[in-house]
Amino acid sequence: MKKRILLVLTLLCFTFVFAQEKEKDTTYWSKSGKITFLFNQSAFSNWVAGGDNSIAGNITGNYEFNYKKNNLTWNNRIDAAYGLSKTGDADYTRKTDDNIQLNSLIGNKLKGYWSYSFFLNFKTQFAKGYKYSKDDLGIETREKYTNFMSPGYLAFGPGFLWEKSENFKFNLSPVAARFTFVDKNFTLPNNAYFGVDEGKSSLFELGARASGYAKFTLFENVVMENAIALYSNYLNKPQNVDIDYTMNINMKINSFLSTNLTFQTIYDDNAYAGFQIREVFGLGINYIY
Repeated sequence: MKKRILLVLTLLCFTFVFAQEKEKDTTYWSKSGKITFLFNQSAFSNWVAGGDNSIAGNITGNYEFNYKKNNLTWNNRIDAAYGLSKTGDADYTRKTDDNIQLNSLIGNKLKGYWSYSFFLNFKTQFAKGYKYSKDDLGIETREKYTNFMSPGYLAFGPGFLWEKSENFKFNLSPVAARFTFVDKNFTLPNNAYFGVDEGKSSLFELGARASGYAKFTLFENVVMENAIALYSNYLNKPQNVDIDYTMNINMKINSFLSTNLTFQTIYDDNAYAGFQIREVFGLGINYIY
C-alpha cells in the first residue's frame, strides 16, 4: 500500500515539476489559480422558535498549468477543498468537504474540434472520515471509515477530445483503466468497502469513461461551471454507470468577495447504493494568483 501511495505522489510531483520547468524555458505555458475561503455562522439567544448555534468554514483552491504549441495541448488542473462545521453541543466537529483531485489531458489535433487524447484522473481525500451513530445512552459515537488514499482513485486511458473552447469540451475514452486503492484493514465481506475484496488493498477495473466541462456566464458577474464524468466497468455490471457531477456558481461582489454555491452528486454502487449529494453555500473571500 505504501509503495502505491509513493508511486501516485511521485507521479503528481513529476507532472507538477515538469510543468514548472517547461514554463521557465518557453512561452507555451500558462498558469492560473484561485483560493477561496467560505464562512457560515448562525447564533441564537432566547430564540423561542428554536435553533442551534453553528459555525462552519471551507477552504477551496484550484491551480491550472496548461501547455499549447501548434497542434499539441496539455491541460492540467488540481482542485482541493477541506471544510469543518460545529453545531450546538454536538460532541464532534464534522467535515463538510474533503477532496483532492488532479485532471490531466493531452490532445493532438485531428480535424475541426477533434483531437486524439490521453487522460489521467486522480482523486482522494485529506483526512479521516467517520460514520456517526448513538449508543444505548443516546451519546454520539463515531467509527473511522475512510482516510487519505482509502479510497484513492486513479484512472487513465486513450481517447478522443472534442474541444470548441477552453470553456466547452468533452472527452471520450473507450478503453480506460481505473484503480481503487484502500487500506486493507478497512475492507469488509462481500466487497462492501468500495468494491474491494476483503483483505485486499486495490481493485482494478477496465471500462469506458466520458467526461465533459462547460462554463457559462449566466448574468453579469455570475458564472456557472459544470463538470461531469461517467464510467462503465466492462468487467463487472457494465450497466451500472458511475456518475460524478459537480456544479459551481460564483457570484462576484468585488475582486476579493463573492458568494459561492457548490453542488455535487455521485452515483457509485461500490461506495453507496444510491446518490450521494453534497451542497455548500457561503460568502467567499478570494485570492487569485
